[in-house]
Amino acid sequence: MAAEPSPAGNTGLTRQARTRLGHTVLHAALLVGTFFMVMPFLWMLSTSLKMPKEIFRYPPLWIPTEFAWSNYRDTLTALPFDRFYLNSAIVSVSSTLIQVLAAALAAFAFARLRFKGRNPLFLLYLATLMIPFQVTMIPNFILISRVLDWYNTYQALIFPTSFSAFSVFLLRQFFAGLPMELDEAARMDGASTLRIWWQVILPLSGPALAALSIFSFLGSWNSFLWPLVVTASNEMRTIPVGLSAFQGEHNTAWNLLMAGSVIALVPVLAVYMVGQNWFQRGITLSGMGGR
Repeated sequence: MAAEPSPAGNTGLTRQARTRLGHTVLHAALLVGTFFMVMPFLWMLSTSLKMPKEIFRYPPLWIPTEFAWSNYRDTLTALPFDRFYLNSAIVSVSSTLIQVLAAALAAFAFARLRFKGRNPLFLLYLATLMIPFQVTMIPNFILISRVLDWYNTYQALIFPTSFSAFSVFLLRQFFAGLPMELDEAARMDGASTLRIWWQVILPLSGPALAALSIFSFLGSWNSFLWPLVVTASNEMRTIPVGLSAFQGEHNTAWNLLMAGSVIALVPVLAVYMVGQNWFQRGITLSGMGGR
Protein backbone atom coordinates (compact mmCIF):
# COMPACT_ATOMS: atom_id res chain seq x y z
CA MET A 1 0.00 0.00 0.00
CA ALA A 2 1.55 3.29 -1.13
CA ALA A 3 2.32 5.78 1.56
CA GLU A 4 0.30 8.96 1.44
CA PRO A 5 2.27 12.18 1.09
CA SER A 6 2.65 13.95 4.38
CA PRO A 7 0.79 17.20 4.99
CA ALA A 8 4.15 18.82 5.71
CA GLY A 9 5.35 17.88 2.22
CA ASN A 10 2.23 19.36 0.63
CA THR A 11 2.65 22.51 2.68
CA GLY A 12 6.26 22.79 1.58
CA LEU A 13 5.38 22.40 -2.09
CA THR A 14 2.57 24.90 -1.78
CA ARG A 15 4.83 27.42 -0.11
CA GLN A 16 7.48 26.91 -2.77
CA ALA A 17 4.92 27.34 -5.55
CA ARG A 18 3.59 30.49 -3.93
CA THR A 19 7.11 31.87 -3.64
CA ARG A 20 7.79 31.20 -7.32
CA LEU A 21 4.47 32.79 -8.28
CA GLY A 22 5.22 35.83 -6.15
CA HIS A 23 8.65 36.22 -7.73
CA THR A 24 7.17 35.86 -11.20
CA VAL A 25 4.55 38.53 -10.55
CA LEU A 26 7.16 40.83 -9.00
CA HIS A 27 9.55 40.44 -11.92
CA ALA A 28 6.73 41.00 -14.41
CA ALA A 29 5.72 44.20 -12.60
CA LEU A 30 9.34 45.38 -12.54
CA LEU A 31 9.71 44.69 -16.26
CA VAL A 32 6.55 46.67 -17.04
CA GLY A 33 7.74 49.55 -14.86
CA THR A 34 11.18 49.46 -16.46
CA PHE A 35 9.63 49.55 -19.92
CA PHE A 36 7.61 52.68 -19.16
CA MET A 37 10.64 54.36 -17.58
CA VAL A 38 13.05 53.50 -20.41
CA MET A 39 10.62 54.17 -23.28
CA PRO A 40 10.88 58.01 -23.08
CA PHE A 41 14.67 57.75 -23.17
CA LEU A 42 14.57 55.45 -26.20
CA TRP A 43 12.13 57.78 -27.93
CA MET A 44 14.41 60.75 -27.19
CA LEU A 45 17.39 58.86 -28.62
CA SER A 46 15.40 57.82 -31.69
CA THR A 47 14.07 61.34 -32.32
CA SER A 48 17.56 62.80 -32.05
CA LEU A 49 18.54 60.75 -35.11
CA LYS A 50 15.45 61.45 -37.24
CA MET A 51 14.79 63.88 -40.02
CA PRO A 52 12.00 66.39 -39.21
CA LYS A 53 9.53 64.68 -41.56
CA GLU A 54 9.87 61.37 -39.66
CA ILE A 55 9.23 62.70 -36.16
CA PHE A 56 5.41 62.82 -36.35
CA ARG A 57 5.03 59.96 -38.78
CA TYR A 58 2.11 57.62 -38.07
CA PRO A 59 2.47 54.86 -37.11
CA PRO A 60 5.47 56.00 -35.07
CA LEU A 61 8.87 55.10 -36.45
CA TRP A 62 11.21 53.87 -33.73
CA ILE A 63 14.20 53.23 -35.98
CA PRO A 64 14.90 56.05 -38.45
CA THR A 65 15.12 55.10 -42.11
CA GLU A 66 18.33 57.13 -42.24
CA PHE A 67 20.35 58.10 -39.18
CA ALA A 68 20.69 61.88 -39.19
CA TRP A 69 23.93 62.24 -37.24
CA SER A 70 24.06 65.81 -38.52
CA ASN A 71 21.46 66.69 -35.86
CA TYR A 72 24.18 66.55 -33.21
CA ARG A 73 26.50 68.73 -35.27
CA ASP A 74 23.72 71.25 -35.91
CA THR A 75 22.84 71.30 -32.22
CA LEU A 76 26.41 72.09 -31.21
CA THR A 77 26.78 74.82 -33.83
CA ALA A 78 23.33 76.45 -33.62
CA LEU A 79 23.94 77.64 -30.06
CA PRO A 80 27.00 78.25 -27.84
CA PHE A 81 26.59 74.76 -26.39
CA ASP A 82 30.14 74.68 -25.05
CA ARG A 83 29.35 77.76 -22.95
CA PHE A 84 26.12 76.20 -21.67
CA TYR A 85 28.05 73.06 -20.73
CA LEU A 86 30.73 75.05 -18.92
CA ASN A 87 28.16 77.09 -17.00
CA SER A 88 26.24 73.97 -15.96
CA ALA A 89 29.45 72.28 -14.82
CA ILE A 90 30.61 75.29 -12.79
CA VAL A 91 27.22 75.81 -11.17
CA SER A 92 26.54 72.13 -10.45
CA VAL A 93 29.97 71.34 -9.00
CA SER A 94 30.12 74.53 -6.91
CA SER A 95 26.57 74.13 -5.62
CA THR A 96 27.22 70.49 -4.74
CA LEU A 97 30.42 71.23 -2.81
CA ILE A 98 28.82 74.07 -0.84
CA GLN A 99 25.68 72.08 -0.11
CA VAL A 100 27.55 69.00 1.11
CA LEU A 101 29.82 71.09 3.34
CA ALA A 102 27.01 73.19 4.83
CA ALA A 103 24.69 70.21 5.30
CA ALA A 104 27.43 68.14 6.95
CA LEU A 105 28.11 70.89 9.50
CA ALA A 106 24.43 71.46 10.29
CA ALA A 107 23.63 67.74 10.41
CA PHE A 108 26.55 67.13 12.77
CA ALA A 109 25.20 69.75 15.16
CA PHE A 110 21.67 68.32 15.08
CA ALA A 111 22.80 64.70 15.45
CA ARG A 112 25.86 64.75 17.72
CA LEU A 113 25.73 67.93 19.82
CA ARG A 114 23.45 68.56 22.78
CA PHE A 115 22.03 72.06 23.07
CA LYS A 116 18.78 73.61 24.25
CA GLY A 117 16.02 73.65 21.65
CA ARG A 118 17.81 71.26 19.31
CA ASN A 119 14.80 69.12 18.37
CA PRO A 120 12.29 72.00 17.97
CA LEU A 121 14.81 73.88 15.84
CA PHE A 122 15.36 70.80 13.67
CA LEU A 123 11.60 70.33 13.21
CA LEU A 124 11.23 74.01 12.32
CA TYR A 125 14.01 73.64 9.76
CA LEU A 126 12.34 70.56 8.28
CA ALA A 127 9.06 72.48 8.01
CA THR A 128 10.63 74.60 5.29
CA LEU A 129 10.38 71.54 3.04
CA MET A 130 6.64 72.20 2.84
CA ILE A 131 7.15 75.67 1.35
CA PRO A 132 7.05 75.50 -2.46
CA PHE A 133 9.95 77.03 -4.35
CA GLN A 134 7.55 79.32 -6.22
CA VAL A 135 6.67 81.02 -2.91
CA THR A 136 10.26 81.98 -2.14
CA MET A 137 11.33 82.64 -5.73
CA ILE A 138 10.23 86.30 -5.84
CA PRO A 139 11.84 87.27 -2.48
CA ASN A 140 15.01 85.47 -3.54
CA PHE A 141 15.00 87.26 -6.88
CA ILE A 142 14.61 90.67 -5.20
CA LEU A 143 17.45 89.82 -2.81
CA ILE A 144 19.71 88.63 -5.63
CA SER A 145 18.99 91.37 -8.15
CA ARG A 146 18.41 94.49 -6.04
CA VAL A 147 20.12 93.97 -2.70
CA LEU A 148 23.18 91.94 -3.67
CA ASP A 149 23.34 93.02 -7.32
CA TRP A 150 24.12 89.46 -8.44
CA TYR A 151 21.75 89.33 -11.41
CA ASN A 152 23.22 87.41 -14.37
CA THR A 153 26.21 86.15 -12.36
CA TYR A 154 27.47 82.79 -11.14
CA GLN A 155 26.69 83.81 -7.56
CA ALA A 156 23.00 84.08 -8.41
CA LEU A 157 23.03 80.59 -9.90
CA ILE A 158 25.04 78.92 -7.14
CA PHE A 159 24.23 80.25 -3.67
CA PRO A 160 20.40 80.20 -3.58
CA THR A 161 20.42 76.49 -4.47
CA SER A 162 23.30 75.51 -2.18
CA PHE A 163 21.30 75.14 1.03
CA SER A 164 18.57 72.57 1.53
CA ALA A 165 16.64 71.19 4.49
CA PHE A 166 16.47 67.81 2.78
CA SER A 167 20.26 67.55 2.62
CA VAL A 168 20.55 68.31 6.34
CA PHE A 169 17.85 65.74 7.11
CA LEU A 170 19.57 63.06 5.02
CA LEU A 171 22.96 63.50 6.68
CA ARG A 172 21.48 63.99 10.13
CA GLN A 173 19.78 60.58 9.91
CA PHE A 174 23.06 58.95 8.94
CA PHE A 175 25.12 60.74 11.60
CA ALA A 176 22.59 59.83 14.29
CA GLY A 177 23.08 56.15 13.50
CA LEU A 178 26.80 56.24 14.32
CA PRO A 179 27.77 55.18 17.88
CA MET A 180 28.24 58.07 20.30
CA GLU A 181 31.18 56.15 21.77
CA LEU A 182 33.21 57.36 18.79
CA ASP A 183 32.83 60.96 19.92
CA GLU A 184 33.53 60.11 23.55
CA ALA A 185 36.71 58.22 22.67
CA ALA A 186 37.91 61.08 20.49
CA ARG A 187 37.24 63.65 23.24
CA MET A 188 39.22 61.53 25.69
CA ASP A 189 42.13 61.76 23.25
CA GLY A 190 41.83 65.54 23.27
CA ALA A 191 40.02 66.03 19.96
CA SER A 192 37.96 69.18 19.52
CA THR A 193 34.39 69.18 18.19
CA LEU A 194 35.52 70.32 14.75
CA ARG A 195 38.23 67.66 14.65
CA ILE A 196 35.70 64.97 15.56
CA TRP A 197 33.51 66.12 12.68
CA TRP A 198 36.40 66.17 10.22
CA GLN A 199 38.44 63.12 11.25
CA VAL A 200 35.85 60.79 12.80
CA ILE A 201 32.36 61.41 11.44
CA LEU A 202 33.05 62.40 7.83
CA PRO A 203 35.36 59.45 7.01
CA LEU A 204 32.60 57.07 8.18
CA SER A 205 29.91 58.87 6.17
CA GLY A 206 31.09 58.21 2.64
CA PRO A 207 27.84 56.55 1.44
CA ALA A 208 25.63 59.36 2.77
CA LEU A 209 27.91 62.08 1.40
CA ALA A 210 27.98 60.36 -1.99
CA ALA A 211 24.19 60.04 -2.06
CA LEU A 212 23.77 63.71 -1.18
CA SER A 213 26.36 64.72 -3.78
CA ILE A 214 24.47 62.86 -6.50
CA PHE A 215 21.14 64.35 -5.42
CA SER A 216 22.61 67.85 -5.36
CA PHE A 217 24.45 67.52 -8.67
CA LEU A 218 21.43 66.15 -10.53
CA GLY A 219 19.12 68.79 -9.07
CA SER A 220 21.46 71.62 -10.02
CA TRP A 221 22.25 70.22 -13.48
CA ASN A 222 18.56 69.82 -14.35
CA SER A 223 17.38 73.09 -12.81
CA PHE A 224 15.46 75.24 -15.27
CA LEU A 225 13.22 77.81 -13.60
CA TRP A 226 15.74 79.57 -11.35
CA PRO A 227 18.50 79.87 -14.01
CA LEU A 228 15.87 81.17 -16.41
CA VAL A 229 14.86 83.89 -13.94
CA VAL A 230 18.32 85.11 -12.92
CA THR A 231 20.14 85.01 -16.27
CA ALA A 232 19.77 87.35 -19.23
CA SER A 233 22.44 86.30 -21.73
CA ASN A 234 23.84 83.18 -23.35
CA GLU A 235 27.10 83.82 -21.50
CA MET A 236 25.45 82.80 -18.22
CA ARG A 237 22.74 80.35 -19.28
CA THR A 238 22.89 76.69 -18.36
CA ILE A 239 22.02 73.71 -20.56
CA PRO A 240 18.30 73.40 -19.66
CA VAL A 241 17.73 77.09 -20.36
CA GLY A 242 19.83 76.97 -23.50
CA LEU A 243 17.89 74.01 -24.89
CA SER A 244 14.66 75.98 -24.60
CA ALA A 245 15.91 78.11 -27.50
CA PHE A 246 14.91 75.25 -29.81
CA GLN A 247 11.28 75.75 -28.74
CA GLY A 248 9.55 78.58 -30.55
CA GLU A 249 6.07 80.02 -30.33
CA HIS A 250 4.93 78.34 -33.54
CA ASN A 251 7.58 75.72 -34.19
CA THR A 252 9.92 73.43 -32.27
CA ALA A 253 13.03 71.77 -33.67
CA TRP A 254 12.35 68.47 -31.95
CA ASN A 255 15.25 66.63 -33.55
CA LEU A 256 17.75 69.26 -32.38
CA LEU A 257 16.09 69.53 -28.97
CA MET A 258 16.33 65.77 -28.45
CA ALA A 259 19.93 65.71 -29.68
CA GLY A 260 20.79 68.43 -27.18
CA SER A 261 19.01 66.50 -24.43
CA VAL A 262 21.07 63.39 -25.20
CA ILE A 263 24.27 65.45 -25.00
CA ALA A 264 23.14 67.00 -21.72
CA LEU A 265 22.38 63.55 -20.31
CA VAL A 266 25.94 62.23 -20.64
CA PRO A 267 27.38 63.83 -17.43
CA VAL A 268 24.30 62.79 -15.46
CA LEU A 269 24.70 59.15 -16.48
CA ALA A 270 28.43 59.29 -15.79
CA VAL A 271 27.95 60.68 -12.28
CA TYR A 272 25.30 58.11 -11.41
CA MET A 273 27.22 55.15 -12.87
CA VAL A 274 30.33 56.08 -10.89
CA GLY A 275 28.49 56.62 -7.61
CA GLN A 276 25.53 54.24 -7.82
CA ASN A 277 26.84 51.77 -5.20
CA TRP A 278 27.59 54.56 -2.73
CA PHE A 279 24.25 56.15 -3.58
CA GLN A 280 22.28 52.99 -2.77
CA ARG A 281 24.20 52.39 0.46
CA GLY A 282 23.77 55.99 1.54
CA ILE A 283 20.00 55.99 1.01
CA THR A 284 19.62 52.64 2.80
CA LEU A 285 21.77 53.52 5.80
CA SER A 286 20.34 57.04 6.16
CA GLY A 287 16.86 55.55 6.45
CA MET A 288 18.01 53.31 9.31
CA GLY A 289 19.39 56.09 11.48
CA GLY A 290 17.64 58.42 13.87
CA ARG A 291 17.60 59.11 17.54
